[in-house]
Amino acid sequence: MTDKPLEFGMTETGEEILAERTKKETDEKCPQCGAVLDFDPGSGGLVCAYCGYKGVILVDENAVVQELAFESAEYRESIDWGTEKKQIICQSCGAASIYDQLAIANECPFCGSNQVMQERGVDSLAPNAVAPFEISVEKAAEHFSFWLKRQIFAPSKAKRQAKADRFKGVYLPFWTFDANTYSTYQARYGRDRRVRQKDGSYRTETDWYSTSGSYDYFIDDVTVMGSTRHDPRNLKRIEPYDFQRLKPYRPEYLAGFVSERYSVGIDDAWPQAKDQIANFLDGQISQHIRNVNRADRVSGLRFSTNYSDRTYKYTLLPLWMSSFSYKDKIHEFLVNGQTGKVSGSVPISIIRVIIAVLLVLAIVLAVLYVANDGFPFLSTARY
Repeated sequence: MTDKPLEFGMTETGEEILAERTKKETDEKCPQCGAVLDFDPGSGGLVCAYCGYKGVILVDENAVVQELAFESAEYRESIDWGTEKKQIICQSCGAASIYDQLAIANECPFCGSNQVMQERGVDSLAPNAVAPFEISVEKAAEHFSFWLKRQIFAPSKAKRQAKADRFKGVYLPFWTFDANTYSTYQARYGRDRRVRQKDGSYRTETDWYSTSGSYDYFIDDVTVMGSTRHDPRNLKRIEPYDFQRLKPYRPEYLAGFVSERYSVGIDDAWPQAKDQIANFLDGQISQHIRNVNRADRVSGLRFSTNYSDRTYKYTLLPLWMSSFSYKDKIHEFLVNGQTGKVSGSVPISIIRVIIAVLLVLAIVLAVLYVANDGFPFLSTARY
């Protein structure tokens, strides 16, 4: 059995081989009770949820995730899957199930078997890296409960409705980009000096100078989400992921979880990566100018950047997702499946906000009262 993903557009024999490979690798049955084995975040292997049997995933410990040359990507465009569906025949019970075209992994609703589909679709790339789940659903619930308790402005009723036992494990598609950058810049830098005035006080004056130069920097693992289905603000809040712990893609890691295929192609993801890189380089170059010129401030920075040796990874990243409805509005919660970091939206109780504001005002007034020995501005003026 080869670890290399089979290509699409294959013959019927190739499809049969792929189906058999998927069944063997991701729908393995427990040798003790016959139930389906799922990936276990705790052990990094496979586990039976019924009898507790644990199996291992046989991997090459020396295998590393490969950085792929950006220009070599065969399929580059975004994919509008629309409302297309695909029919998957369960290799265990023979039942036919209809799935969203974006699904890579799901579960057979008839027998519970894991349905990990082909790594790539027609005219799309296959993932070459995955960050396996390291946080179990129980740990995710603990992190979430602790986070929710600290949301002091959330109504008590909303907290009771946000159940920590409703999490679903999902792998989402991300692009990561590396590149060598060479930037040329122009800017002004300022050096501050204190000037004594006639009354003995001091003011700050800045002497400005023009500068130009170049700056090299290696960009490592800038991430862009490969989906438009989810709120990027919430996803940003659960970052970062540790890309040093990525593993070469194997379908066994998806067993028991839902996984989504990318819809934002590499050519549309790269401009988003460039925007992130430009924002990062703005700060880096400004700091470089300060250091080189012993400057206090930088103004009017302009720079242009050339990129070389661009590489990418198409990576699946894990998160636990949950949501609840409160007053006809859906609130989504996310837990980083690798680190346990939590993000989400909660309803706000106006009454709690008002109480908090009044408490702050009361504390401020109390401090002023003590510091000023009462409120002199309310009493007769002193001469």
